[in-house]
Amino acid sequence: MDNYRKQLEEILDLAIEKKATDVHISPGLHPILRIDGQLTPLTKKAILSSQDTQEIAFSVISEERREQFLSQRDMDLSFTYREKARFRINLYHQLSQISLAARLIPTKIRTIEELSLPPICHQFAKSPQGFFLVVGPSGQGKTTALAALINEINHTRHDHVITIEDPVEYLFKQDKCIIDQREVGEDVQDFHRGLREVFRQDPDVIMIGEMRDPETISSAVTAAETGHLVLTTLHTNTAAQTIDRIIDSFPPYQQGQIRMQLAATILGILSRRLIPCLKGGVINAVELMVTNSAVRNLIREGKTHQIDMVIETSSEEEMISLNRSLAALVKQGLISVENAELHSINVSELRMLLKK
Repeated sequence: MDNYRKQLEEILDLAIEKKATDVHISPGLHPILRIDGQLTPLTKKAILSSQDTQEIAFSVISEERREQFLSQRDMDLSFTYREKARFRINLYHQLSQISLAARLIPTKIRTIEELSLPPICHQFAKSPQGFFLVVGPSGQGKTTALAALINEINHTRHDHVITIEDPVEYLFKQDKCIIDQREVGEDVQDFHRGLREVFRQDPDVIMIGEMRDPETISSAVTAAETGHLVLTTLHTNTAAQTIDRIIDSFPPYQQGQIRMQLAATILGILSRRLIPCLKGGVINAVELMVTNSAVRNLIREGKTHQIDMVIETSSEEEMISLNRSLAALVKQGLISVENAELHSINVSELRMLLKK
């Protein structure tokens, strides 16, 4: 087992050194790093056998959790590597063999400015109550953006912050706030139970790692309605799609109520894309919906398809459409036209913006 743990640590050291975002360990392949969005095999490392990947996976979990993993077939966990970095690890079965995917979590929590998030995010971090979401496909920095907001709250407010995560990713060093981080499976049974219990724990700010079911969504909206600032993520592409996804997760007889609650509580929705930069690394493109009276009315009236137009025409309220964000990055020489089009939801509109 020690030998397999040593193999893993050598791979993790390379991931840190090469500033990789992800590590993939699968049978029949060299270990693979994702660097600047591209999968890069470590060809100087041996091709891994099925036995290798199983033992490497088992080297990061206890005997008790090993039995749990073998019975449920996949598992999320956080892993602190010698104070060098933290990793979010997913163990899973494929073709009756075990594979491992690890996401590098930097020890330093970057600020809103360092992440090139819209400046209005400072205002969301000051909000005493309401509902704010960071959305986007997997691997686009949603948790990193939330961590920046929580860290700003930690340094500027005197509040009780409770996070419910699966697993805990960024570790916050308490400053002006009390910060309690609860990991699903370790500190709390599931997201819904954690949210149900949170009201007895006197929180001011609640961060939910991900909303996965109607019960969690309902509890999150209720928390925002009852005087808490709630920050969370969802795997959706746009603000309009996010509103629809939340509402459609409820049966028809409940949708009217959730529309009214959302319209009353939602502060904004930030959608992120991490795009390969021509100068190396990745750069942030965003869509940002800031809730105003027009947006609230559209949510209440079930006209979410018109939200895109409100975002497009409300730049004076600091709203940003994804295409305008992409076009600006192209014109600044930071990303290629091809990558901009690849990440656009409306390519024809993007091309028109690039011609202006």
